[in-house]
Amino acid sequence: MKTKTACTFLSASILFSGCAGTTRVLTDTAAAGVGAFAGNKLSHGNPLITAGGAGAGVLLGETLNYANDNHAKKAYAEGFDKGRSDAVKQQYWVMVNQQKAGEGNGIDQKISLYEIPVPEQKIDGVILKPTTKVLRIEE
Repeated sequence: MKTKTACTFLSASILFSGCAGTTRVLTDTAAAGVGAFAGNKLSHGNPLITAGGAGAGVLLGETLNYANDNHAKKAYAEGFDKGRSDAVKQQYWVMVNQQKAGEGNGIDQKISLYEIPVPEQKIDGVILKPTTKVLRIEE
């Protein structure tokens, strides 16, 4: 008779639980059942210890659900970051390919390079040696 009652309770909890919470309800129900069974067998039928075993089972089930939720959140965050990095890489390669296409597509690009001598100068007490800078101009 006890088995029939437990099966009825388990069936009702499955039917009345939503799709999103089915795993949580099943885990808690199964853990409570196992805890109650263990408490009943170890205490030779003491109802307080049986109820305590059910409570301990639910506590264990919720701990497992919490760990599973944390794992799922971490996996989602890692996947989200991977997707963002892939999008950045894809944009980089689009820009590289656009630059390559502009070099050999027959468009007349006039590129001029001008060398500009920069004399020695003193800025904030620091003496900068004379150098030459190259200025690139695309038309």
